Amino acid sequence: MRRNTLLIGAMIVTVLLPMWFVALHGEPPSEEVAIDESVTEIRPLEGFVDAPNKLSPSQVGVVVWVALFGLVGALTAAHRFMNDAVRPPDDVDAAAETDGGVVTLPWLETGRRWIVEYHDASDAIEGLIAMGGLTVLAIVFAALFTGEYLTLARTQYFGLYAAGMFTSLALSTVAYYAWFMPHIEVAERRGHDG
Repeated sequence: MRRNTLLIGAMIVTVLLPMWFVALHGEPPSEEVAIDESVTEIRPLEGFVDAPNKLSPSQVGVVVWVALFGLVGALTAAHRFMNDAVRPPDDVDAAAETDGGVVTLPWLETGRRWIVEYHDASDAIEGLIAMGGLTVLAIVFAALFTGEYLTLARTQYFGLYAAGMFTSLALSTVAYYAWFMPHIEVAERRGHDG
């Protein structure tokens, strides 16, 4: 593991531990409110993960911070995947190809801006498989979400189905960028000469 990653992890733990200590001394847990089982078969409070019935404001703050750090980690992982996993490594051929004038994009190039590096989209079969699988997954989660809404079912899975649907849509965007978009780096002359 890299030194920077360890430092970032240590900083996150240093911030979260005191917050979690304060959160543990928050409001006492409240009593569970349940539906009378003799009247209906619906069990909206049942779930596959045990969760507290009530959170104190400090516990909510810790959960929000953990979620934000998780989001930053997910965005970093997606960005690294898009730039490293599918793109070819930096080499002399890509730079030589642009210097020779093989790649020209008139809408992008000006007298002050030019293309430094260009890698065409890979269009690999793995990209098609990833896009197809993520599209099917988004449709399945959308159908589950709709079925949960239209039937007298347990409504606690709304969040799970919505998260699955939006995550698969976001990952399909990542996959499209990684496999089906060209990688272009440009340089631009900057100045304050008006």
